[in-house]
Amino acid sequence: MLTRMDANPQHSSTRQHSSTSTTEPTAVLLIDDNAIQAATRQTILKRAGYFAIAALSARRALEQFERGEFPAEICAVITDHIMPEMTGAEFVRELRRTRPELPVMVISGLEEAEAEYEGLNVRFLMKPLSPDLMLANLRDVLGRDDIEGAA
Repeated sequence: MLTRMDANPQHSSTRQHSSTSTTEPTAVLLIDDNAIQAATRQTILKRAGYFAIAALSARRALEQFERGEFPAEICAVITDHIMPEMTGAEFVRELRRTRPELPVMVISGLEEAEAEYEGLNVRFLMKPLSPDLMLANLRDVLGRDDIEGAA
């Protein structure tokens, strides 16, 4: 399933995961080779109550998944599309082999890139993306209606 969102995600069929913890913030993995973009999104997520983990390499993020090296269970992934070594689509294809139901949001400035995610069950979002829209989409893919990242 591929869901593209340019507006408010009030009604979407990609709700897949709800956090089971009520005391720890939801962990979100951010993948972007642009350190400034990653840090900006990480700050936005942290201010909203999420535990945001940034990775500057999609390949390294896959290795961390395989080895269980993250400090918390990852509940969602937000990835860029164009990155060196591995595109966002290549990353998602690899990720889906072991985590087919993990919510993934892809942020891209290339509308034509959406076709690369067909059948990968992602939320495709176009840049520029406001912080409010990013957070609303994240809550939606997590199946949450709360405002903050912590339940």
